[in-house]
Amino acid sequence: KSRTMMAIFHSRAAAFLLLLWSSAPSTTSFLLAPPLSTAPNFKASTALSAGSTDVSDLLYQEQEKIIIQRGELEETFVTNAKPLEASKIKIRGAGKAGGFGKASSNGTKASSKLEGKSYAKILKKEGVLRLDNVLSPTTADALRTYLYNLRTQSEQDVADGKVQPIERYAHVLLKHNRCDLTIPLGTEEIVTKALNESLRKSPVGGIMESIFGDGAILHEFSCLMSDVGSQRQVIHPDTPFVDGKGPVLYTCFIALQDVTMDMGPTTWLPRTHTREAHAAFKDPFTKDEIVSNTPAKLGLLPKGSCGIFDSR
Repeated sequence: KSRTMMAIFHSRAAAFLLLLWSSAPSTTSFLLAPPLSTAPNFKASTALSAGSTDVSDLLYQEQEKIIIQRGELEETFVTNAKPLEASKIKIRGAGKAGGFGKASSNGTKASSKLEGKSYAKILKKEGVLRLDNVLSPTTADALRTYLYNLRTQSEQDVADGKVQPIERYAHVLLKHNRCDLTIPLGTEEIVTKALNESLRKSPVGGIMESIFGDGAILHEFSCLMSDVGSQRQVIHPDTPFVDGKGPVLYTCFIALQDVTMDMGPTTWLPRTHTREAHAAFKDPFTKDEIVSNTPAKLGLLPKGSCGIFDSR
């Protein structure tokens, strides 16, 4: 099977819509070494350039092997994992708790704010939160079809030299059978519809506003696809814990199809976005212990549901 989605990865197959928020503007940059043939004041032979590329490939392959082996070891540690359940709240005047077509769309503006604040409280404590019905089933299906077509077209455009790979794909580890496809904005109605449903009609936008205020920045909008045969990634934080600073980035994975166990669902370790957890995770003598002893949650998300998590 193949899945379309993203996170603290244990993926083997799917497609997820990815949204990243933070509290302040920033630029995303990739530090790339210049090709030998274009480095200043350096003239490289074709043989040397080819040889350097071969060495880089070999180093990457060795790095991949280490990551894969570590991921397989961690799989033996995580024996107490349970599905991440949807959080439930009660807000007077908000109607039923939920996502698309539920509380945020039927309730008042005041109740929607309270709803976002209540969910944000859970997210701050647990570090991860599940919301159902963030996208309607028809929107999720249509968007998934569009993104698979976009991936096919992007692969052809890159092969034909029309665009550079960095213009279509973000960097991911364990590249085999996995890609992080960036999604163009303002060109397709289905993309606009999906953003409207997830940010305005579901509690997601209210949660981000409650945490970051009106100045919340949407950093990235993309789709992570893991195909059959992709390897399990290691457990990791996306950003470090910094003393004196609160959350700096939240990631929202929206499932574009039902995610099942054979797809390798994302694994989260709740309440590890703390100073103590990060210190234990960085210590080689206690790292395995925190992975083994923290009750893990699996992203077995129904279509249209999402997992929002603190990047730490």
